[in-house]
Amino acid sequence: MRIHFIAIGGAVMHNLALELQALGHELSGSDDEIFDPAKSRLEQAGLLPAAFGWFPEKLAGVDFVILGMHARADNPELLEAQRLGLPIHSFPAFIYEHAREKTRVVIAGSHGKTTSTAMLMHVLEKNHMAFDYLVGSQLPGYPRMVRLSDAPIMVIEGDEYLTSPLDRSSKFMHYRPHFTMVTGIAWDHINVFPTEASYQQQFDAYLTTVSGQSFLYQGDSALMEIGARHSHAMPYSAPEFGYGETGKAWVKIQGKTLELAFFGKHNIENASGVVRLAISLGLDERVAWESIADFPGTAKRLETIQVSDRGELIRDFAHAPSKVQASVSAVRERFPKQTILALLELHTYSSLDPQFMPRYKGTLDPADAKWVLYDPHVFELKKMPVPSLAEMQERLGPEVCLFSNQQELKQALEADTSEIWLVMSSGNVAGLDLISLF
Repeated sequence: MRIHFIAIGGAVMHNLALELQALGHELSGSDDEIFDPAKSRLEQAGLLPAAFGWFPEKLAGVDFVILGMHARADNPELLEAQRLGLPIHSFPAFIYEHAREKTRVVIAGSHGKTTSTAMLMHVLEKNHMAFDYLVGSQLPGYPRMVRLSDAPIMVIEGDEYLTSPLDRSSKFMHYRPHFTMVTGIAWDHINVFPTEASYQQQFDAYLTTVSGQSFLYQGDSALMEIGARHSHAMPYSAPEFGYGETGKAWVKIQGKTLELAFFGKHNIENASGVVRLAISLGLDERVAWESIADFPGTAKRLETIQVSDRGELIRDFAHAPSKVQASVSAVRERFPKQTILALLELHTYSSLDPQFMPRYKGTLDPADAKWVLYDPHVFELKKMPVPSLAEMQERLGPEVCLFSNQQELKQALEADTSEIWLVMSSGNVAGLDLISLF
């Protein structure tokens, strides 16, 4: 088959292209900009477009198109595909067609999806259970974020964001899972879900697509309210857990204490949901917990990137308020006596919105030093008014120390003596070399 990707540079899109190429399909693609790691990986595979932009002539001889969310409805290649009458699939719709005859397991929620999906993949691998997968981040030991084969199971990270410019439904509405878990719902993506109610409605609708059991995090009252409307919904919560003298987390399962390679109440809670999914796929509860115990974590999710006599430097992808609060609390649980610096970079559309930003108030409270980095230029790029320092302070709280440029932050980090640094961002933290500064 000859397949053309419109907006090939996306995280999932370029991984799907690489997987389909490896399966023997002829691939082409376009995008108006592609950044690393996608750029280097596509170039190595011979799939990097010769020029950035949109070229309708590329559609000649194509069997079907896979359309990414980054493209616009008036994209010249999309218009040409429509004129030619070519089949046009979003990647979620394509994934469903591939997995139609498989047992589909989807992990959804506002936070913890990638880690929870990786946990389930870890458990299945340890128990020699063949599966396909779609996960939202590159994981150690897996060459791509997508695997397509003849395995009887497919594990999917289910995203609530919009599907494509032709399909304004949430991506996870396409997968129709046999089993799912939802880690919690906390309003996000306000550019497409302008109210909290409209955001929560996506998850209510999603649960109507589940044919088997749904496992929902018991600690989320809004999620429990939604779950009460669905007879297949069952709550999950963390088992008894704590921390040993070395800082290692443990859980008690059927009277046995298991030491864990990961930490954080939210991660242990989500591990419990993953165990419920594993049981649904035929594993014993004890076996599932023993398999998950040595899960090493995922990149940029409470990832320790430097250890020294001083302490630890931890990097985390957290950017939404609920994720930030969970990460800071997890680090405080693990290091109850150490001094902790929590540094949060705000740069997503939602985080910079003046109505949404106050939701970050208090999320850094478990830390000793509470710092926030923002770039006034990012407001301008997103066509948002640049707030004054006083306005930022009012939105985030008087106890937060604000930084608006790299040099100020670098000098402050050089002078800081905290034993633990927790740096939270889905960006690049002003391009600072954190390891050299710690």
